[in-house]
Amino acid sequence: MMLQTATRTEIRPSRFAWLMGMHAENHHRLDRMFAPQRLVPGVYVSSVGDRLDLVLQVLEHHPYTVDLGLSYLMTDEQTGLRQPGARIRMYRDARVAEVLSHCEDAPLQDLVSRLLPARTVFDKRLRSSSFLNRWLEYLAEQGHSVGTLQRVSDVPSPAVPA
Repeated sequence: MMLQTATRTEIRPSRFAWLMGMHAENHHRLDRMFAPQRLVPGVYVSSVGDRLDLVLQVLEHHPYTVDLGLSYLMTDEQTGLRQPGARIRMYRDARVAEVLSHCEDAPLQDLVSRLLPARTVFDKRLRSSSFLNRWLEYLAEQGHSVGTLQRVSDVPSPAVPA
């Protein structure tokens, strides 16, 4: 009788599968914490007593997507943007959430990244998704949730990276 053993490549998921799994986990965390699909577009602030108020911007609802901005209520003196901050697209049908941009992104960096090799762009997306995943985990531990959200404005502000 021959005994087969799994090789290392059979055990580890591919980098693409890892990224898609992270997108799915980010969607699950966002949906469980804030249920943004059920929120009307506008600006919401979550305060949990740690003096780091969170800003959730529901930017747009489309039939298959919801665009969000997530940041703290702190402004970077140099850029005027809230830091850290992320622009996120949730895909309702696929149940994944993708980071479109986050605080380290600048317009020039976005322009340059379009010219980068695919592996570099992929690595950037993996880092962005990891950043969001860890941040959402931290926010949940701090107690941020749909129950702590207070709507403060109907109009989303441009203080999140585009």
